[in-house]
Amino acid sequence: MPVTAIGAYDAQPLDRQENFHGLQLVYLCWEKHLMFCAPLTFPLPPAMLFGDFIEQVVKPAIAQHPDTARIDFGQALWRLNDRPFTPDNGASLIANGIDHKSLLHLNTPGLNGIAGSFN
Repeated sequence: MPVTAIGAYDAQPLDRQENFHGLQLVYLCWEKHLMFCAPLTFPLPPAMLFGDFIEQVVKPAIAQHPDTARIDFGQALWRLNDRPFTPDNGASLIANGIDHKSLLHLNTPGLNGIAGSFN
């Protein structure tokens, strides 16, 4: 069935970065850990160091999952916007290429969900 436009679409998205008072949205998906059924979303300062992001944001956000205590972040595999990514813990999010609405995927080898449920 054909659709006919009735005029110009002038709506502005509400999640533009300028609406976050200097912060940017960063999405995080912990692969194979579906206790978190969708990526987590964090409003973060672009100048936050990646190492601080792990310690102050990621670890507390996923602390309730039983696998969290077993994560070796030194062995973690990352993707940024669906490309392989090696973060620099001493550099800011923005210096790592993590900008507004970036999607980070965290893969923790050997950890496959609660009691290995993700096979």
